[in-house]
Amino acid sequence: MSTLNILVFGAHPDDCDIKAGGVAALYVQQGHRVKFVSVTNGDAGHHEMGGGPLAQRRNAEAQAAAEVIGIEYELLDNHDGELMPTLENRYKIIRAIREFQPDLIMTHRPNDYHPDHRYTSTLVQDAAYMVTVPNICALTPDLRTNPVIAYLSDGFMKPYPFTPDVAVGIDAVIEQKIDMLHCHVSQFYEWLPYNGGTLESVPTRDSARRTWLAERRLQGFRAIADKYRDLLIALYGEESGTQIQYAEAFEGCEYGSSLTAENIPILFPFFK
Repeated sequence: MSTLNILVFGAHPDDCDIKAGGVAALYVQQGHRVKFVSVTNGDAGHHEMGGGPLAQRRNAEAQAAAEVIGIEYELLDNHDGELMPTLENRYKIIRAIREFQPDLIMTHRPNDYHPDHRYTSTLVQDAAYMVTVPNICALTPDLRTNPVIAYLSDGFMKPYPFTPDVAVGIDAVIEQKIDMLHCHVSQFYEWLPYNGGTLESVPTRDSARRTWLAERRLQGFRAIADKYRDLLIALYGEESGTQIQYAEAFEGCEYGSSLTAENIPILFPFFK
């Protein structure tokens, strides 16, 4: 099997981990190459600190998460909460794609609660065709083949709900995925509980925190498996598909090359 290059764009450090940390671990286990890119540096995502110190902290957290499964993790130096789909930022995405030469790109859908998520999606979509145009960002060699783009899952219903073409069972790597999330201390044990009004419930000890985090996050990964059970059965077969507890799901994007029934088993080599 040829080595695949898988490139995941999230708006913030931890977005890729939440939506694709499990499948990333599975790719690495098969010898494929995975890179996560946070399109912002995360410098606004906290209630007690911000700016440069927070960006540096979140970069360190991202690198620790990357070490858990052995991937690359890059933060682009754009301010959190201020991302715009500018030409300058489009060029950053074009260069990032060309330099990594991905077979498959994953990113947010363009309808989402957070403007940074929406604009990350817009930027990736706007780069999709341009990565093949030699005179755009001419000093970074263009791609001869337009990569396939797939959307990360979400629960938003308008203008249309997330409709996956692929669901991947992640039971075998679920502990690694929780370990990745556990690395993002500033988010899962500080900012997100503060923002959600549950900060008082966060344990102080490291091991207790991880247990607390797992109890909350596993519910969501189990819900994805249950919601897309029919798709899991179609891909894995009745016996295996029925038994999967945790999953991640992905929807083909109309930009870039198409995700098809023929290339799904090649780009997602997990259905045996």
